[in-house]
Amino acid sequence: MTVHTKGSGTTWVGRSIRRLEDPALVTGRGRFTADMPATHWVRFVRSSVAAGRIENITAPEGAGIVTAKDLAKLKPIRPMLSKFNYVAVGQPILADGVVRFTGESIAAVYAPSKDQAEDIADQVEVEISEGAPLIDAMDALAEDAPLVHADTKHNVIVEGRIATPGFEDVWKTAHNVLRVDARSRRQNATPMEARAGHAAYDGSTGRVTLTCTTQMPHLTRTAVCDILGIPESDLRVVAPDVGGGFGQKMSLAPEYVLLVWLARKLRSSVAWTEDRRENLIASFHSRDQHVQLEGAFDKNGKLLALRGDIVANIGAYSCFPTTCGVEPLMALAELPGPYDVRAYDCRSRGVMTNTCPMAPYRGVSRPVITFVLERLMDKAAAAFGIEPTELRRRNLIDKFPYTSATGLVFDDGSYKETMEMAIKAIDLDAFRKRQKIARDAGRYLGIGFATFSERTGYGSPAFAARGMEITPGFETVYLTIDPSGFVEARIGSSPHGQGLRTSLAQIIADEIGIDPEFIKVVHGDTDRSPYGWGTFASRSLVLSGGASLLAAQKIRAKLLKMASHFLEAAPEDITLQSGSAHVIGTDRSVTIASMARAAYHQTHIFKGEIEPGLTEIGTYDPSGTFSNACHVAIVEVDIETGRVEMEKFLVAEDAGLIINPMIADGQVHGGVAQGIGNALLEEIIYDETGNILTSTLADFLPPTTHEIPEIELHHIETLTGNSITKAKGLGEGGAIGAPAAVISAINDALSPFEVSIDEMPATPQRIRAALRSSGKLPSNGKLA
Repeated sequence: MTVHTKGSGTTWVGRSIRRLEDPALVTGRGRFTADMPATHWVRFVRSSVAAGRIENITAPEGAGIVTAKDLAKLKPIRPMLSKFNYVAVGQPILADGVVRFTGESIAAVYAPSKDQAEDIADQVEVEISEGAPLIDAMDALAEDAPLVHADTKHNVIVEGRIATPGFEDVWKTAHNVLRVDARSRRQNATPMEARAGHAAYDGSTGRVTLTCTTQMPHLTRTAVCDILGIPESDLRVVAPDVGGGFGQKMSLAPEYVLLVWLARKLRSSVAWTEDRRENLIASFHSRDQHVQLEGAFDKNGKLLALRGDIVANIGAYSCFPTTCGVEPLMALAELPGPYDVRAYDCRSRGVMTNTCPMAPYRGVSRPVITFVLERLMDKAAAAFGIEPTELRRRNLIDKFPYTSATGLVFDDGSYKETMEMAIKAIDLDAFRKRQKIARDAGRYLGIGFATFSERTGYGSPAFAARGMEITPGFETVYLTIDPSGFVEARIGSSPHGQGLRTSLAQIIADEIGIDPEFIKVVHGDTDRSPYGWGTFASRSLVLSGGASLLAAQKIRAKLLKMASHFLEAAPEDITLQSGSAHVIGTDRSVTIASMARAAYHQTHIFKGEIEPGLTEIGTYDPSGTFSNACHVAIVEVDIETGRVEMEKFLVAEDAGLIINPMIADGQVHGGVAQGIGNALLEEIIYDETGNILTSTLADFLPPTTHEIPEIELHHIETLTGNSITKAKGLGEGGAIGAPAAVISAINDALSPFEVSIDEMPATPQRIRAALRSSGKLPSNGKLA
């Protein structure tokens, strides 16, 4: 059963209205990049080896082909950090003499059709002197390891450390020290729509329009123009309907740079559509990490100190614009999670290898650090002989604002309350009784809890703290009521399936008294929308929602002033509702449409007291806020096969004011599904030569409906002062807590065997290996 948050019924905010963007999508009228016709189709020739020197490239006679020699005047992609011992490395648009990962683009061929381009690409011969690749980050740390980039001193490209004063003194007082050596295997975000780009040259203006599957159209324009050395006015970037991104479409794809360059060269249109194999081997990967974590506890189970060492495999290049520091530095700053611990000593390193570059993926490092931290809490609970929830109860933060050991300031939240809500809803006591009966019958049920925080909606101050040369943050909204009375909100964010258009329309509707269906939200077009940073990091509702509210408040003030003129009443006596301004307690009213017409066509009647037009701008750049949640998973593990059956999943979540409960629930459902895939199935596997063994969806296994149980949701709404809409972000939370809860449940189920699964995904093979190594696997399926 899903429990929806109930709205007041008197405002649009809080109502589960249907998504305004869905009719086109569900009736096949959505507009996607790959649907566009083009004169030339591009196919990339990609490296079949992980490391080596390019000796020769031979193309069929007459073939249209581009290699690095043709792009000699282009700058490389070179994202920058000014902190954390960051080493800047450049990524050429096409491999220039050296290949550094399997799947790296070496050349691009173009032809009148997709099939012809693919046939030509298959005939391109590339001679490579193969080198010894580095696949695992731990191997790349060795002193005698070869260098992925010859112009660097070592393979550590970013390194940060946080150590609180007096850490060792606190550590020495510990009653018990527990340790987790965790491994998070490499993933691919696997959006339903893979990447695609279409660049069209306009002969009359010399401009190029790049239509592509990006989450950041404005920054894509800036980056492409910087690399090509052209004015931004010569490039328009459009993100049409985008079939999911999850972070993979946030980073700049070198393929898009090539398309714009080629469209300008040919003075024509060119297009490229990535196939699934390309997406799995050459689009961005994520979360290939080793984490060692120790926790020092006092005699009552109070966490005194955390000591960690994080090694993140960042692949062959640094992603733009976040840089490869996004995973290791987030892990460094947010590892203590929702627990009150004052002593912290952690080192985090990003290490280059001959593998596909990393980029943020829904939750970035938080699914990993939540998994590791929750494993530590479970182990500590076992050591103290108490329920895992009791140990968490003793350590969750409950006083706000709370400043963490790493300096993060937590606004009001409900960390203990959501856990208690989850315990009650799942009926923990009843489960323990059922679990005992099942074990006696040779069945192994387990329950796992994951409590976590989700830092959301942070603006430029948070990104500046990382030392990023490009500091994302603010969002701007241009809100206009046109002379016909219709409303248009042009936003800098660029949603790709989250229902943001509907949520923003609800916020605006409450302020200006016009129904959401009459409010159009325009996004994803650099010619039409204000400069913005796109959609990522659970930010859009907080940032763009805040900017929408500010702009709507200005429009409201102007409408009330105009209505005061028309109705000869004081503004405070007027209300805006259902498309009209009404004098409270009377039948006097004027429609907003007629006032809008006057604002443009009859400005003389305001005698200079009201400026012409009805356009206002809102810009919002907050410090950020924290959502929180408790996830609970119940599983049954088949000890004969290692198969995990998901019986139930429950979420108790606090994301502040819920603008649209149906959309919020959908976000959580999707995140939990991805989290279950992370916990049980999804893994990009390289062999020792750097060849990817999981290059199809027959090998890389996203979850299906068979693996996803019914998800029960509960919400608490803590209204935060850190967001002017009172809403917090929740786009990533489902994916953050689910892996930890599922693997915690697996370990609880297998506790009679005294094994510890500290690796994601927990595949049947790994579970069986752990059981075999325990020496306690009974031949009859039951413990003696």
